[in-house]
Amino acid sequence: MFQQLSRRKFLKTGAAIGWGIAFSSAARAGDAKAAPSKRGKRVYIMTDMEGVAGILDSENWCKPEGRYYDLGKELLTAEVNAAIAGFARAGATEFLVADGHGHGGINPKLLDPRAELARNWSPPPYPFSLDESFGYAACVGQHAMSRTENAHLAHTGSFGVFETTINGTPVGEFGEMALCAAQLGVRYIFGAGDLAFTKEARALLPGIETAAVKHGTTSGRGDECDRDAYAKRNLAAIHSHPQRARAMIAAAAERALRRAKTDASFGILALKPPFERVTILRRQGKQPKQIGRSSHPSDGIALMNAPMKHEAVKE
Repeated sequence: MFQQLSRRKFLKTGAAIGWGIAFSSAARAGDAKAAPSKRGKRVYIMTDMEGVAGILDSENWCKPEGRYYDLGKELLTAEVNAAIAGFARAGATEFLVADGHGHGGINPKLLDPRAELARNWSPPPYPFSLDESFGYAACVGQHAMSRTENAHLAHTGSFGVFETTINGTPVGEFGEMALCAAQLGVRYIFGAGDLAFTKEARALLPGIETAAVKHGTTSGRGDECDRDAYAKRNLAAIHSHPQRARAMIAAAAERALRRAKTDASFGILALKPPFERVTILRRQGKQPKQIGRSSHPSDGIALMNAPMKHEAVKE
């Protein structure tokens, strides 16, 4: 995700000015729930850019004005296609790709023709076109949450977020979507990204299949950083070659779906209601660190869409 623009803010802005690209029949309101046999063949894939092999930094690779932005979109799209190929080998037949990167990260022309593409959601955005018609969810190009050690381009929504917790458990963008998936009864079975992200995913969802396509080498958590300093902090990483990364993703995606068909013990986040979400923002210029809270007695998706009022943290 782009550090200056959170996923929620970007999507609400896009909806307000009339952007609305959704190559997805499943994403349209009023879609009937799929039969159980069909659900097992439908896979939802959330995407981001910072966790892709070969994406070296945010400045040059993840912004439209960046010199390698178009190449970055090609790299992400190729990793998504690899995941689709793996899932298809395991029997999946329908795929919805949700382009979750702030400025967009998928090249529609290069996307596997078996997939549909969802983008620019009307508010409230969560759960980003995911619904009960899918049997399984996955993510590709995912980065670790803010404050993660030895992570590459780690952040949660934006580089300005210090930490987000749900019921006291630190979560990143992956955890937020896993909460939505759990409420819908959709099993989150696979994730690809940097090594720190894959560790985060396995800690939240024991048993999930992952593919680590690079690993960050910056030690420490960066708690001393303001927003701008944190955005430039976690740049050091060792990357797999893109072709090798795609092979790992395809193999792990196939393995994930084959396992999921015979083992129902993994893929559902264990967090239980009532829900409380707490987000702390980093210092920014003269603005001190801030904290915001939202809560809901039973609905995780409503929790994610609930507005937050932030106030200064007393330190």
